[in-house]
Amino acid sequence: MGALDLKSVTKSFGATDVIKGIDLEVAEGEFCVFVGPSGCGKSTLLRIIAGLEDASSGDILLDGKRVNDVAPAKRELAMVFQSYALYPHLSVRDNMGLALKQAGVAKAEIVRATDKAAAMLSLENLLTRRPAELSGGQRQRVAIGRAIVRTPKLFLFDEPLSNLDAALRVATRIEIARLHRELAATMIYVTHDQVEAMTLADKIVVLRDGRVEQVGSPMHLYNDPDNTFVAGFIGSPQMNFLKSSELGHPGETTGIRPEHLHIRTGAAIKGTISHVEKLGGETLVYVRTAAHGLLTVRMFGEHDYEVDSQVALDLDPSRAFYFDGMGKRLR
Repeated sequence: MGALDLKSVTKSFGATDVIKGIDLEVAEGEFCVFVGPSGCGKSTLLRIIAGLEDASSGDILLDGKRVNDVAPAKRELAMVFQSYALYPHLSVRDNMGLALKQAGVAKAEIVRATDKAAAMLSLENLLTRRPAELSGGQRQRVAIGRAIVRTPKLFLFDEPLSNLDAALRVATRIEIARLHRELAATMIYVTHDQVEAMTLADKIVVLRDGRVEQVGSPMHLYNDPDNTFVAGFIGSPQMNFLKSSELGHPGETTGIRPEHLHIRTGAAIKGTISHVEKLGGETLVYVRTAAHGLLTVRMFGEHDYEVDSQVALDLDPSRAFYFDGMGKRLR
């Protein structure tokens, strides 16, 4: 079990409204990612679900039961923090099994549960070490293991990879995805990194200024965004936005993904190459234009272009998105 239902949830700190009426359903076993810029309310919403913050109004239901007034420890959920929050004087095994020990679980059952979690996270050879003897990635796996041994209805992750370097972020992200498949557990994951959101989620919730902008699968949001905010936030490099008045569509904005913008001799959009990023498998060319500002062209494979050279750009209208003056998608 582990279905979550939020009904008209709000949160205010004094006169400041942080969460502004959120309705959301997370199905049992679903991996749901809250994504959005800093200050959009995603971590506050997660803390409300966990019971670490009280909702100002609205209902939080876990498996159909209202839990607004239920203490965090009684909500049958486990939270993994960005900061690991491990006890430095305890071993890996004792850190992972502490919640079970405090709950009065038999020692043999604690050993069984910690051994199982350690095997899932490749921590078997580290069980006697203390946190100071571990790398950042190992500490984060211990924090995840501590959550697993509690067999919660709901896992909550608050930007768990932010303190890791790039290689460890990728490796740990893969581990979290594998754990979701093995545990078939409901997981809610907060991040500001849309790449993490795209690669982990069954469902992405895009937040801005305390409101839900759009909910959908990663590729649905990528291919069918409701507005310029979602279109620009989902996708890396982000979508290009062009002045439609220069393209024969006054009063609109045209959006085009970098992979659908092409350098072609004689094309209508003129510009100057300001920077080239050669990434091996792909090449990113940044073109400064008078009419549309800086545009990004994504090309697969290796390509040679000179900075300050003049180029012309073309786009396929069938791959373009059109938005009105308020940023809303025109269908």
